Amino acid sequence: MKVYIIPVTPFQQNCTLIVCETTRDAAVVDPGGDIDRIMAQITVANANVTQILLTHGHLDHAAGAPELAAALGDVPIIGPHIEDQFWLAGLNEQAKRFGFGHAHAFHPTRWLVEGDIITVGHHSLDVLHCPGHTPGHVVFISKTQQLAWVGDVLFENSIGRTDFPRGNHDELISSIQNKLFPLGDDIQFVPGHGNPSTFGRERLNNPYLKQTKKYS
Repeated sequence: MKVYIIPVTPFQQNCTLIVCETTRDAAVVDPGGDIDRIMAQITVANANVTQILLTHGHLDHAAGAPELAAALGDVPIIGPHIEDQFWLAGLNEQAKRFGFGHAHAFHPTRWLVEGDIITVGHHSLDVLHCPGHTPGHVVFISKTQQLAWVGDVLFENSIGRTDFPRGNHDELISSIQNKLFPLGDDIQFVPGHGNPSTFGRERLNNPYLKQTKKYS
């Protein structure tokens, strides 16, 4: 698996291109905008994008999905969990609020639930429902690659905001401690913003999450 991180939007959100190096089949995670930049990376990687994956419905993660899907020949948009439907329905209002111009509400091709499995070429991504930052936030896990895409649940030395509508701090902490950290300290993750890290590093050093229990 080859992973390309593509910062997009004024928020420098980490859109990701995931490519199976055997088949060249690929997925784009969280295309919030800057579609030309994403398309350029797809071309350089010689990737055949078969799907778009969304961790949650916030503007900087989801607003570019319909345009990118159309540019790629109407590939499916998959995720997030249906509890984020109100965020996708309000994308235009989000765009006005943050000065992004226009964004269009849409429905994904498919909502995700915990336990779903996404296939990218020869690779499988497990889906976890991790509410807190938003109620329908999902996380994608490649167990074979020891790699996760966590959106805005967890960051290097920080955690996601919970002051947006239907955010919940207790749910966020539970998602991290009870769903992500038990996967193992060696799991690397791509956050929605900032630098990649590992679950172990954050378990030990993140000021919001320090604990002594070790997961294997």
